[in-house]
Amino acid sequence: MLTTKLKQLIAASTVAAAALFCTSAVQADDLASVQDSKEIRIAMSGQYSPFSFANEQNQIVGFDASISEALAERLGVKVKIITTPFDGIIAGLLAKKYDAIIASMTITPERQRAVDFVGPYYHAGRTIVVKDDSSITGLDDLKDVVVGVTLGDAHDKWARARGNLKVRAYKGLPEMLVDLDAGRIDAIVMDSVPVLVAVKETGQKVRIITPPQSDGGIEGMGIALRKNNPELKAALQGALADMLADGTYEKISMQWIGKDIR
Repeated sequence: MLTTKLKQLIAASTVAAAALFCTSAVQADDLASVQDSKEIRIAMSGQYSPFSFANEQNQIVGFDASISEALAERLGVKVKIITTPFDGIIAGLLAKKYDAIIASMTITPERQRAVDFVGPYYHAGRTIVVKDDSSITGLDDLKDVVVGVTLGDAHDKWARARGNLKVRAYKGLPEMLVDLDAGRIDAIVMDSVPVLVAVKETGQKVRIITPPQSDGGIEGMGIALRKNNPELKAALQGALADMLADGTYEKISMQWIGKDIR
């Protein structure tokens, strides 16, 4: 007969083996489920032109949407775009509401503790946008004023960390530009690319202030995945590399941004 101690050792070994099996299954699971369903679910805000926004047919289009479609094509599956507020987008990924996030998300150490990243798939710098006649002329003037930010993004965190700003969070850039023009906020802090594209289209009279590299810098944007999915990560990284090599990425970038932002 087995001793109590031996039974405990066998039970512990069984649990350990089961855990190891489950871990291995999870690592392969996301890519396998994407392939089995022939669909990859990708999240973005849908309120961040020209990266993701609704067109006249209420379809989500833009740079991030086109990148998503091209990546899915290389994986041999269809893409399903899911729109969700940016401030809760990582929570939705961890809850398995979608398979990846392609939403102009800055790669930061804090986020890397929660998710894995493919990329960077483009780079952008911080921009401060003020009305053309504003008294704000540089970063030193950005104190004791009201600034607009996108809720939950890296610039939201940057603005709050300064400690001398009144921060008002928004879901998207259009509302910020309206409030800037109306004088409800004094400045907008966000990535440079969408602002430059938006004001070119609207003709709004603004002034662009670029912080010094030490305070703003060029940031890499990544494609977020749940951790422990090396197969899906490798597949997407390979697909992105193919797009960069064969001209697909440049074509998408020129279509939506007007320049190559890799």
